[in-house]
Amino acid sequence: MDGRKAAVALALVLTACGPSGSRAHGRKAIVLGVDGMDPGFLERHWDALPNLRRLRDRGGLLRLATTTPPQSPVAWATFITGLDPAQHGLFDFVLRDPATLQPISSMGQTLEPAHHLDIGPWTFPLSAARIRTFRRGRTFWEILEQHGIPATIMRMPTNYPPEEHAGEALSGMGTPDLEGTFGTFTYYTDDPGETPRVVSGGRIVPVTADRGRVILPVQGPPNALRRDHRPTGLEMIAEIDPDQPVARFQVGGRQFILREGEWSPWVRVRFPLIEGVRSVAGMFRVYARQLHPAIHIYRSPLNADPSDPALPISAPAGFSRELAQHLGPFYTQGIEEDTSALRQNALDLPEYLTQSRYVARQHRALLRECLRRFHDGLLFFYFSETDQDSHVLWGAHDDELLKTYQSVDGALGDVLRAESDATIMVMSDHGFSSFRRSFNLNSWLHSEGLDGKAYGMGLNALYLRKGDGAALAEIRRRLLEFRDPETGERVIQDVTAIASAGHEYAPDLIVGPAPGYRISWESALGESSAAILEDNTDAWIADHCIAAKAVPGSLLGTRRSRVADPALKDLPVTILSLFGVSAPAEMTGRDIYR
Repeated sequence: MDGRKAAVALALVLTACGPSGSRAHGRKAIVLGVDGMDPGFLERHWDALPNLRRLRDRGGLLRLATTTPPQSPVAWATFITGLDPAQHGLFDFVLRDPATLQPISSMGQTLEPAHHLDIGPWTFPLSAARIRTFRRGRTFWEILEQHGIPATIMRMPTNYPPEEHAGEALSGMGTPDLEGTFGTFTYYTDDPGETPRVVSGGRIVPVTADRGRVILPVQGPPNALRRDHRPTGLEMIAEIDPDQPVARFQVGGRQFILREGEWSPWVRVRFPLIEGVRSVAGMFRVYARQLHPAIHIYRSPLNADPSDPALPISAPAGFSRELAQHLGPFYTQGIEEDTSALRQNALDLPEYLTQSRYVARQHRALLRECLRRFHDGLLFFYFSETDQDSHVLWGAHDDELLKTYQSVDGALGDVLRAESDATIMVMSDHGFSSFRRSFNLNSWLHSEGLDGKAYGMGLNALYLRKGDGAALAEIRRRLLEFRDPETGERVIQDVTAIASAGHEYAPDLIVGPAPGYRISWESALGESSAAILEDNTDAWIADHCIAAKAVPGSLLGTRRSRVADPALKDLPVTILSLFGVSAPAEMTGRDIYR
């Protein structure tokens, strides 16, 4: 079993402490982080985005230089710390473990307790589990706290678990589901051609109806109290009406009824660790895709229940409970929109959009609750839907993507009405581009006779097998010369050497494809494929993991920037300055308002 999955339940007891007092003296700043908001898309749709247009008229729209590479964990780590990737230590979604040379997530790793007591099949931790984070550097809200200024940090990527600070926080991208993954859906079907299997982002589970009764197994989190970390589990029963497309579902003493094409509300369950003694709370949603004549049922990934969190998702620990008391249950896994289910045909595009729109409504409700609680200091709120929807809509379904942008525009309207006296900033970490063809870096290295010297792993990273500056220069030259044999286009637009090569997790080169191209899924895992270039036939039709200059982010605000070419690393310096706080020496960004 994967180490991250096996250890995730050991993080269940991690908690944080409550907020302290404020000395912000009534100063307010609100930053909306809109992942993937593309400046070109904004410029094409101003008439449909009145609140964003209002900010443009006040402060202008600027293209915000992103990081190299322009990946979300890398870019948000720079926004959080004001440091370049070589300083904060995140270079990709995937890092190469220097001990095993295998890929690991850059957004955290759960480590088992150092001390435990083993009794038969059971193991009892005698010390706390901990979550190892790879991001280095101080957060800008940590610096604000040192000056008595509170900050509410909602759903910040790469901020799991959220650290105690002078305010409140809910974790975002990087928060696992209860299985220890970034989202594993389950798809139940009675299709006789299907076999039990794991697919990217999910699992396919064949089922059989017995006089309309179907057993739907629900795999739970690994049991941290068992030495083998065997997964917990429950049975969900669906009783399908013989004449009508409707079913009654029962699980964990709860029941609900769904008609074909309906989504359930959140289903709260408990997974026993020791029967009758200890259990773990979780929740999921069910979609009755088809009940007659065939069975096709989708179940969402297992989320931590914010009213009884089994993971350290908020600071203070009770913050998620307070939110749930006002709002009811909400998604807590880091990437909520289930693009994996769309890519695996467990949801079609309209069904995916129904799920994504639900997430967007949840975000707006969370933001309104934060505005109700907000008095002074800083409020940061993150929107993921612009990024996730762009991956599957960009250039092919612009009308639907505009609806996503309009949802964010409506949320901005809520902020403008509630906090007219605050400094308001709307920013994104990168823009977007089409993804027509995939490039397998490892297959290319093999074709060039260079696979003995280097290999690719991650969406932009290349590693030397041993230090060889001449080989590095040769690889860079040949990559930049490589052309698509079908179109004659340059495939690689930029190849950047990492200044901190020698850092244990740092790659030697960052490979930036040209717009229209992207490193292949196989190459990201360190694998090769039969072809160097292949047409993209996936539902994932757009991306941003390319040359950084091709996908700048967006910046709008109630103030006009004095800097014509702002960069992500300028923003934390600017936020500190809004409260009269000087940036520490390690932050090399500029205050764009002075």
